[in-house]
Amino acid sequence: LLENSATSSLSSVAGKRHLVEEEYEIGFAQAIAVDYPPIYTQKSKFQQIDVYSSKHFGKVLVLDDVLQITETDGHIYNEMMAHIPMMQHTKALKVLVIGGGDGYVLNEVLKHKGVQHVDHVDLDGDVTEVCKKHFPWGNAWSDSRSKLNIEDGAAFVAKAEDSSYDVIIQDSSDPWDIDDEGNLTPLPSAVLYSQNHFKHIYRILKTNGIFNFQAETFNIPSNIKGIRDWRNQALNLGFKSVRYGSLPTTTYPTGQIGMLLCEKMPSEATHIHDIRKRFAVMEETSFYHPRLHEGTFNLPLWVEKKIYGDSAGGFDPVDGTKPS
Repeated sequence: LLENSATSSLSSVAGKRHLVEEEYEIGFAQAIAVDYPPIYTQKSKFQQIDVYSSKHFGKVLVLDDVLQITETDGHIYNEMMAHIPMMQHTKALKVLVIGGGDGYVLNEVLKHKGVQHVDHVDLDGDVTEVCKKHFPWGNAWSDSRSKLNIEDGAAFVAKAEDSSYDVIIQDSSDPWDIDDEGNLTPLPSAVLYSQNHFKHIYRILKTNGIFNFQAETFNIPSNIKGIRDWRNQALNLGFKSVRYGSLPTTTYPTGQIGMLLCEKMPSEATHIHDIRKRFAVMEETSFYHPRLHEGTFNLPLWVEKKIYGDSAGGFDPVDGTKPS
C-alpha cells in the first residue's frame, strides 16, 4: 500500500479524471487517467476510499485522492516487498505484516507454503473490506494461516512478545510531506519510522529475524536523506546488514521506490542456489525471480555514495558487507 506524500489533485474532463501527483521539492508532477465516476466510493472513519477503473492500469485504489495501487503495476512493489525477505530467511514460520491494507503483500507472503501464521495489522478495516470485494488478491484474508488485526501498527508491535516473528514486513505510507515552500510536515506514519518503533521491531524478531520496510525513492533529496538515516538507525539498534533495494514502479512519483532489508544474522541467509530451488516450486509470480533477488540491491554509484558513504564502490550488494 503506497500512500504517496506528493500533493495530489484531481482534474475531470468528459467522463475522465486525471489523478495528478506533484512533488514540490523537485518540481515534478505526473498523472494517470481514470474513468469517472468511480466504481466504488466510501468515507471511512479515517479517509476517503475510492476505486476507479483505468484503461491501462485496471482497477485503481485511491485514498484521500492519493493513488495507492493499481492492478497493472501493483505486482512489482508487492512481490518484491514480500518475496525478498521471505526467500532471504531460511525458514520463516511466523510473519508480521504492518500496513498494506490492500492485502497484496499478505497474498504474496502466503504463497510460501511453509508459513504457519501471519499477523496482518492495519488501522482502517474499511480499506481491507473494499479490497476484498474489488481486487483479485482480496481473498488472502480467507487463508486460515492469516489473522487480520484492525489496530494501530506501532501499538501492536509495542505490546508484542519478544522473539515472536521470523520476518516482519512494513508496508507503510510516507512519514512526511513537503509543501511548495519547502516546509516538512510529519504524517501519521512517522511513528513507524521512529527509533522507538525500530527498537520494538528488533525486540520482537527472532535471533535470525528479518525486517523489510518501504523506504521511499532515491530521486528526492529528503527521501534519500531518510534512507540513510533509517539505515543508520537500524544498524545502531543491532541489525548486522541493512541494504536498500530499488524497485521500478510506474505509478509511484519518479517511477522508482525502494525498501530497506534489515537482517539480524545475514550469515544465516538462504544461499542463492537454495532460493532458486524454492522459487521453482513456489506458487507463480509475475515480477519477482531469483536474479532480481540479487539485482535489486545493485544501485547507481551516486546512490550508493549517498546511502553507504565511504563504502560506496566497494559495498557488496549481496551480503551487505563493507570492504576490508
